[in-house]
Amino acid sequence: MFNFTATYTDQYQLAMAQVYFEKGHKDQKAVFEYFFRKIPFNGGYAVFSGLEDLLEIIENFRFDKSEIEYLRTKGFRENFLNYLKNFRFTGNIISVKEGDVVFPTRPVLQIEASIIEAQLIETILLNLLNFQTLIATKASRTRLVAGDKMLLDFGLRRSQGPGGYYATRAAVTGGFDGTSNVIAGREMDIPVSGTMAHSFVQSYDDELEAFRDFAEGRPENCVLLVDTYNTLKSGIPNAVTVAKEMEERGQKLLAVRLDSGDLAYFAKESRKLLDAAGLEYVKIAASNQLDEFVIKSLLEQQAPIDIFGVGTNLVTGNPDAALDGVYKLVYSAGKPRIKISESLSKVTLPHKKQVFRIKNKEGKCIGADVIGLAEETRIEEMYHPFEPYKSLNIEEYEQEPLLEKVMDNGKSLLNKRTLKEIAEYSLSRVAELPIEYKRFNNPHIYKVGLSARLKEERDKLIKEYKSKT
Repeated sequence: MFNFTATYTDQYQLAMAQVYFEKGHKDQKAVFEYFFRKIPFNGGYAVFSGLEDLLEIIENFRFDKSEIEYLRTKGFRENFLNYLKNFRFTGNIISVKEGDVVFPTRPVLQIEASIIEAQLIETILLNLLNFQTLIATKASRTRLVAGDKMLLDFGLRRSQGPGGYYATRAAVTGGFDGTSNVIAGREMDIPVSGTMAHSFVQSYDDELEAFRDFAEGRPENCVLLVDTYNTLKSGIPNAVTVAKEMEERGQKLLAVRLDSGDLAYFAKESRKLLDAAGLEYVKIAASNQLDEFVIKSLLEQQAPIDIFGVGTNLVTGNPDAALDGVYKLVYSAGKPRIKISESLSKVTLPHKKQVFRIKNKEGKCIGADVIGLAEETRIEEMYHPFEPYKSLNIEEYEQEPLLEKVMDNGKSLLNKRTLKEIAEYSLSRVAELPIEYKRFNNPHIYKVGLSARLKEERDKLIKEYKSKT
């Protein structure tokens, strides 16, 4: 875990907080909510990731002496700085479970706190949740096409600085099996895997000698990179020689890795050569600019690849550089709050809320979530958020509440799960989605609707604020 202090924020959060403090609003209660407007990768769902990290950071969110001194040089006033010296987050957080599938416009997480506390944690919340949810979604899509093949995160060297640490966590949340990232493996108990670089082979005058030395040094998890010079005429034949020598010592070569060229062709030809030598147990790993689309294509070509190492495209969330998650005020000083826009899709939803997943009598997801007011426990009709004449009767369906309190008075309420448990939960929630929402081309649009009471409250506030302006 990196050391996040309270100056891991944006300047305008502190500027607003000082005004709140000086105008006597520091104890004003507020509710903010986190949601996003568009599913990344033109997909049908997103996977929520980063919650446990966020709660741990918020529990320890402090301004130390050096930070107070720095803020003093930036013109912040002494009475406000004295307040910050003892700053602690003492609010509540209500959230969906980490690893669940989530959809646009509906609340993913809600903050109940003083206006200053809620404002000061906004930046770290968006920073963590937007990034990890983006990467977990990318990883989940990759897992969908890879089936039972092994998926390894190879992205640390190509990630945006320390973001690679959290990218690895999110990748495992989304379904990856392991990583090359040693610090993430150590701190999060993720299986660590690695092979060799071309430079290792190049540093020897003879490829076979390089392979022999590596096998001697790593006999338990030996993977040989076979494309430094010529995959089929040099790399694979030398790997076969080393594998046979390992057998004589009671050892087994784990895999060969392909990192360039026509991966489908080389995998098929390599498999033939390995099998002909009686090395059916040696796996084939592939890397080199892989993503869910390339893996899908390779498997459609029946490439006999057992392990996929996915790097750059995974940890950068290519082609979507960011999730457009936002943090909006929905209730403050005893009143519902709303942001008005000329576009109804940009109008925020007021009040504290609950979200329900709609399921049939067999408990299967029908592809719809409904947003209601927090006090609602059952909803009869859900209304399209932007098209007022579209609605769906859900009275006869099961309605699973999704938001639960995960932090109370600044203390986490979560029974911490291992990353493996979060990943298993995520896989189970993705599995509940009908197949139409998981396809890559033109997935069904998951329905997100409003209860009649929430729609009425929103429309009333729109009318009220428009009449004032």
